[in-house]
Amino acid sequence: MWNDVQAVLFDLDGTLIDSAPDLGAAADKMRVDRGMTSLSLASYRHMAGAGARGMLGIAFGMTPESDGFAEMREEFFCNYERCMTERTYAFEGVAQMIHSLQTAPLAWGVVTNKPMRFADPLTQQMPLFAGAATVVSGDTTPHSKPHPEPLLEAARRMNIAPERCIYVGDDERDIQAGRAAGMKTVAACYGYLGLKADTAHWGADAHINSPLELLKLLGRG
Repeated sequence: MWNDVQAVLFDLDGTLIDSAPDLGAAADKMRVDRGMTSLSLASYRHMAGAGARGMLGIAFGMTPESDGFAEMREEFFCNYERCMTERTYAFEGVAQMIHSLQTAPLAWGVVTNKPMRFADPLTQQMPLFAGAATVVSGDTTPHSKPHPEPLLEAARRMNIAPERCIYVGDDERDIQAGRAAGMKTVAACYGYLGLKADTAHWGADAHINSPLELLKLLGRG
């Protein structure tokens, strides 16, 4: 089923990069600024895939319905903007995987729910993304994942049929979006996942426990 693949699209946080240290630091600064005790990175990591909602939930027990959530979210965003590449790094094996895709050659790109406000400067500052064919953010189209439109937009930009694309992600919404777009889907089981995630029930076409396992699926391991 992988022989006709022409492009690989990836989720960003938890799939290509470990941004949990910077996301956690942005939220933890808010606690410290208020005289509260600092929390460990481990406290934040499992919810990193949920962005501001997840970080504020851990730091303050807030939900989007909480009073003052919008103001706290903007404070978190400002903190994150100032530090978002200080501790963020590519997962082990990602650089080698990307190099192998580019020498295949296969097109590759990013489709993330991260807003353009953060996704663009982050990917522009990290050399890893210099060869990406496209970066589609959470607000590039009117919809975000699990809606398929961001994935379809990426395929249009690359001029590659969706059925010739693979989408790799560490969240059930990634798999839902990929399937709805008619793409082959791969669950990145090394990602953030959350506390109660059961990747076996996501309906992905394949599962990988490290980035380099993707190359084996493509016959390039």
